[in-house]
Amino acid sequence: MAKGLPTSSSPAPPAASALRSLHHPPRRHAGCGGGSSAQSATSPSSAAAPSVYHPLLLLLARRLQHSRGLRSVLSAHARVLKSGLSRHATTANHLINAYVRHGDAAHAEHAFEDMSGSANVVSWTSVMAGHVAAGRPDRALSLLRGMPEGGVRPNAFTLCTAVNACAALAIAETGRQVHAVAEVSGLRNDLVVSTALVDMYGKSNRVDDARHVFDRMQCRNVVSWGSMLWVHAQNARAHEVLDLFGQFLRNGDGGGGGTSFPPNHFMLCSVVSACASLGRLGPGKSAHAAVIRRGHGENDVIDGALVDMYAKCGCIEYSQKVFRQMDSPTVIPFTAMIVAAARHGLVNVSLEMFDDMLARGLRPNEVTFVGVLHACSHAGLVDRGLEYLDSMSKSHGVRPSSKHYTCAVDMLGRAGRVDEAYDISKGMEVEGEEAVLLWTTLLSAGRKHRRLDIVEMARARLREYGKDMAGAYVMMSNTYAAAGRWENAVGVRMEMVRRGIRKDPGCSWVEVKDAVHVFYVGDASSCGRGEEVLQMVRELEEKMREMGYAHGGGGAITAAAADDEEPAGKPAVGLHSEMLALAFALIGLPNGGTIRVMKNLRMCGDCHEAFKLASVIVGRKLVVRDLNRFHHFSGGTCTCGDYW
Repeated sequence: MAKGLPTSSSPAPPAASALRSLHHPPRRHAGCGGGSSAQSATSPSSAAAPSVYHPLLLLLARRLQHSRGLRSVLSAHARVLKSGLSRHATTANHLINAYVRHGDAAHAEHAFEDMSGSANVVSWTSVMAGHVAAGRPDRALSLLRGMPEGGVRPNAFTLCTAVNACAALAIAETGRQVHAVAEVSGLRNDLVVSTALVDMYGKSNRVDDARHVFDRMQCRNVVSWGSMLWVHAQNARAHEVLDLFGQFLRNGDGGGGGTSFPPNHFMLCSVVSACASLGRLGPGKSAHAAVIRRGHGENDVIDGALVDMYAKCGCIEYSQKVFRQMDSPTVIPFTAMIVAAARHGLVNVSLEMFDDMLARGLRPNEVTFVGVLHACSHAGLVDRGLEYLDSMSKSHGVRPSSKHYTCAVDMLGRAGRVDEAYDISKGMEVEGEEAVLLWTTLLSAGRKHRRLDIVEMARARLREYGKDMAGAYVMMSNTYAAAGRWENAVGVRMEMVRRGIRKDPGCSWVEVKDAVHVFYVGDASSCGRGEEVLQMVRELEEKMREMGYAHGGGGAITAAAADDEEPAGKPAVGLHSEMLALAFALIGLPNGGTIRVMKNLRMCGDCHEAFKLASVIVGRKLVVRDLNRFHHFSGGTCTCGDYW
C-alpha cells in the first residue's frame, strides 16, 4: 500500500491513521526542511518574515501575476533569490503559480523546495496541480503522501487536485484511497471534491461508484450534473443519460439547494450522444431544440454530435442540413459528416467532403481516415482505398493504426481479395480487442466467399485470445453448413454449448410516438398489437409473392434468417425481427413518412430483398440500420447497391 494514503477496505482504517498524521505536530520534511505555515508565530522564520504589504513583495507579486512568458518568471525568480525571499510563503506561492501557469512544473517544484519550512497548503496544492497539468499525476500523488510529514493538512482544493491525478491515471483503487481521506477529513459534502470524484470514478469505468457519490451530494451545480451525464454517456449507459437528464429538468439542482440552472453545452452534448447511441430520433430532436434555445448552435463539438446523432437515427438529410448551416466547420464536424455519409452508403458525398476538407487546409485525423476507408470498403473502391491508406503517413502525417488496417482487411475481403486480406492480418502485431476485431473481420470475409481455409485460420487465431466470440462461432458454423460440412457445423455448435457461449438473439426496434418497441425473432406479442402485426405481415407476404418473390422453402417472411438470427439449415421457426418491426410501424405511423428500423445484427440477404419489394408495395422510404451500415430502400432499390 502506498505510504500516507489510506484505504477504505481495511477493518482498522489506515484512513484514520492518515487522518491522525494530519493532526500530528509539524515535523521536518525532506523536501521542505521543516514545518509548515502551522508553525508557531514566535518561530524565528516567522518573526523575520516581512509583511505581505512590503513594497518589494508587492512589486514581485505584480510581476509574477502579469508575466507573459517563462523568461519573465525566471527573471522574477532570480530577484526573489537575491532578495532572500524564497522562504516567504506569499512570494513563493506567486512564483510557483506563475511557473504552473506557463507549464513548467520542474521549476515550480524547485521553488517549492526552496521554501523550506514556510510551505503551506497553497504551496503544496499549487505544485501538485502543476504536475497534473504537465502529465505527471504520479508525482502529484507522491507529494500528497508527503503532506502529513510536512505538517500540512490537505484542503478541498488539494484533494480535488489529487483526485484529478487519479483520474488521469485511471486507477480507481488509488482514487478510493483519496476518497477515504476526503471522508475522514470532513470534506465528503464539498461540491468541488465530490464532482472531481464523480469524474475520477467515471474515467476508471466505475460508474456505480460515481453515481453513489453523486446521489449523496447535498447540493449540485451544473458541473456536477454535467460530469454525471458524461460518465454515463462514456460508459455506454445511454438510457441512464436520458433518465438523469429528465431528472435534472424536473428537479433543477436536485440537491435541495432551491436553485435551478439551465443545461450547458457539455450536458447537451452528452444527451445528444446518448440519443445517437440509442437511435432515438424524438429525444434527439428535443435536445437539438434545447441546443438552439440555449445559444449553443455554433459550438463545433455539439455540431459534430448533432451530425452524428441524426446520421445514427437514420436521418442523413438532417445531418447534411446541420453541417451546411455551419459557417466555418472544423475537423470535428467534417469528420462526423464524412463518417456519417460513409455509413449511409453516400460514398461520393463522403469522399467529396474529404477533398473539401483538405482544400480548406484542415488536417484530417485518425477518425477521418476510418470514415474514408469505410466509404471505400462499402463501395468496392479497393484500390482507391489502399491509396488513401498509403497516403496517411506520407501526405498527412497520420500513422495508420490497427483500426485502419482492419478497414483494409474488410475492404479486400468484401471484394473477394481474401488472400491479400489474410496477408495484412498475419503481418499485424496487435493484441486484445484490436486483434479480435481484426481476425473476426477476416473470418467474415472467409464466410462470405466460402473460404474454409481462411475461416479455420481465423478461428485458430481467435482461440489464442480466449475470447468467447459468439458471433464468430455462428459465422463458422454457418460457413461449414453452407459448404455441406454438417459435421463440422454441428461440432462448432457443440463447442458453444460446452463453453456456455450464447449468441445475443436477433432483435429489431422501431420508434413510434416517442416510444421504442422491440421485436425478437418469431415474437409479435411484445407490442400489444400482435394480431394486427401478423395480419400486416401476411398481406405483405402475399403481395411479394405476386411480384414473383420466393425464398427457398417458405419465404423470407416465414423463415428465420440463416445468416445471423438462427443456425443455418434449421427449419422455419418464426418471423424476422425487422419484418415485425416494419409491420408494426406501418400500422402505428401516419401514412407517407419514412420508416426507420434499427437492428442489432447484420441484415440477411433474404430480408434485404424483402425490404426492396416492400418499399414498392407501401410506396414509402424504408431505412434500416444494421450492425455495419444503413440501408435506404426506395422504389425497389437500396443505396448499398446490394454490396454490403
